[in-house]
Amino acid sequence: MSKLTETWDYSDSYQWMDKARGGFGPVIITCAVCGGVQGKEAHSALPETPTEIAQAAYEAYNAGATAVHIHGRSPDNWAECTNDPDVYREINALVREKCPDIIINNTTGGGMGTTMEGRLACLDARPEMASLNLGPDMSRLVIPERPAPLPHPHPRLEVDDCIPFTYGIIEGLAQKMKRNEVKPEMEIYHPGQYWVARDLMAGDLVNPPYVFQMVMGYQTSIYPTPQNLLAMVRELPAGSVFFAFGIGHFQLPMTTLAMLVGGHVRVGLEDNLYHSKGRKFAGNGEAVERAARIARELNREVATPAQAREILGLSPAPRAYDRPEPPLVIA
Repeated sequence: MSKLTETWDYSDSYQWMDKARGGFGPVIITCAVCGGVQGKEAHSALPETPTEIAQAAYEAYNAGATAVHIHGRSPDNWAECTNDPDVYREINALVREKCPDIIINNTTGGGMGTTMEGRLACLDARPEMASLNLGPDMSRLVIPERPAPLPHPHPRLEVDDCIPFTYGIIEGLAQKMKRNEVKPEMEIYHPGQYWVARDLMAGDLVNPPYVFQMVMGYQTSIYPTPQNLLAMVRELPAGSVFFAFGIGHFQLPMTTLAMLVGGHVRVGLEDNLYHSKGRKFAGNGEAVERAARIARELNREVATPAQAREILGLSPAPRAYDRPEPPLVIA
């Protein structure tokens, strides 16, 4: 077994001390370049079109990101998400052209109003990885006004919503991921969702290494505190690899702590727009640059895409993507 593929018991103090002496190994940086809620009305650097998303991925890749997490947007309304697999195919193909070996991770979380059928449909684009939420979550938030001349302007919006994931829905998503050879990135919001993960493991719907993404500080996720992150880490099933991120102000402390514990990180404008109080990131690349700099200061090298693929149990050969054929127009 390669040292990169060795998993360890994060709750074992002696193993942690051994790793601290000998090195925790490379840290994988995922960049979530855009999300399912806010767009350019919140930050001009948030990408919306496939070309913009691919360019944002390229900037993150050049800064050190080894994986990119993507929400596709609707060509009919760039202010909204889409579940159209052709849009994801186009984005994935454009990203692959610019970033030959980056790991492509598409959302099944979608955005406000995404149907469960839509979440399943996204997987027809066959990303290398896809997010898999392990339970329902509620959101109450305000989306600022999207003024003209931005395309598809809208007034200030107030959202009060719940995404009703159930055991059966989650199993259905995991089954389709397995059929399409997509590695699930299990999004865990609080420790109770380990019950759901263990059901997936028992049903052979996820395979080791089990990849967990710890969501810290979202409205119905666990509070983003050091104690809570450490508690989440201590409950990881054997054979797991974990990432962590914090929302907004909490991104920097949560990702830094994750590196110290031996995990991996996610940054990007989906989760946090601000470099510091009163100053927004110039773009996704700057968010990745800071994470890479912190990793090196903590004596952790930044994983290459080849190393990340080995750690996550992915094919060493990046998946190829073709852009969908444009629809035939008959005059």
